[in-house]
Amino acid sequence: AQVRFKLCCTGVTRLISQSTHLPLRLTMQRQERGCLPCTNCFATVPQDKWYAVENFGKYSHMLGPGLAFVGFDCCSCCISFRSITSRVEQNTVNVQTKTKDNVFVTCKVAVQQSVRPENAYDAMYKLANVREQIESYVSDVVRSSVPHMLLDEAFEKKDDISEAVQKKLEAEMTSYGFQIHKALVTELVPDASVVASMNEINKQKRLRDAAVMAAEAEKVRVVKAAEAAADASQLQGEGIARQRRAIVDGLRDSITHGTNESLSTDKISELLLITQYFETLRDIAANSKAQTVFLPHSASAVADVSAQIRNGIMPASSGGRI
Repeated sequence: AQVRFKLCCTGVTRLISQSTHLPLRLTMQRQERGCLPCTNCFATVPQDKWYAVENFGKYSHMLGPGLAFVGFDCCSCCISFRSITSRVEQNTVNVQTKTKDNVFVTCKVAVQQSVRPENAYDAMYKLANVREQIESYVSDVVRSSVPHMLLDEAFEKKDDISEAVQKKLEAEMTSYGFQIHKALVTELVPDASVVASMNEINKQKRLRDAAVMAAEAEKVRVVKAAEAAADASQLQGEGIARQRRAIVDGLRDSITHGTNESLSTDKISELLLITQYFETLRDIAANSKAQTVFLPHSASAVADVSAQIRNGIMPASSGGRI
């Protein structure tokens, strides 16, 4: 009677353990049942799993995908199954550390691993929690690598950190029956205050560059405007000089035409001054907003105009002569 009671208790315990499955993301394995009710004689193994057959709790052999006859069983008391996935799974590990310039960063590492078919027994029975084991190795590598880098170097050498993590995991997890496909540093996030200060630094740098470029553009504009004004003044002076020369030549030809007389330089200067005097009067009369200051004069005698202009512009140093 005691033996029957123990067998019944054992069967109830197995049924309870089979119905209480731990999450796959934590253990990667779980208890399974056969394909027939109240017995585990036959098992149907999915394509993405391996089944470990246990006889009274002791490991017997491994089952691949498909239907298999395991042995005689009564109420799942003799035979039990334990499964593990054959898919590639990804574990995301967040590690907080600091850089060489004392900036705290959170490093996010994605580890992709799967069970080796030939080492499914080791993967199923050696480790209690695969995720925690991987987190320990990743944290060890990240916290020994990042503190030797500046913040900018850490961003630039993310591939070096990934390679170091992958080498460490491959060396350690192989003995537990796991294959590491890839270890990727997906994010490197500094503290929020550091991110704000870095953005402010970049903003001020760009504003400074913009100010320098605006100043350079203003400088070019001012220089080009001065060069244009100088060229315009030069051309204007050359035009005025040619105009005066033409006026003098015309006055000389008109006065001496048909005669053998020649005009002296003083006479030509007086004629030119008189001409400019009347041109000034014409410009003042033509423009109501003229700002030309006209020298005191008396137009009672045209003969005195040249002397008055000469006295007003350039006072004679001796005898009233220029």
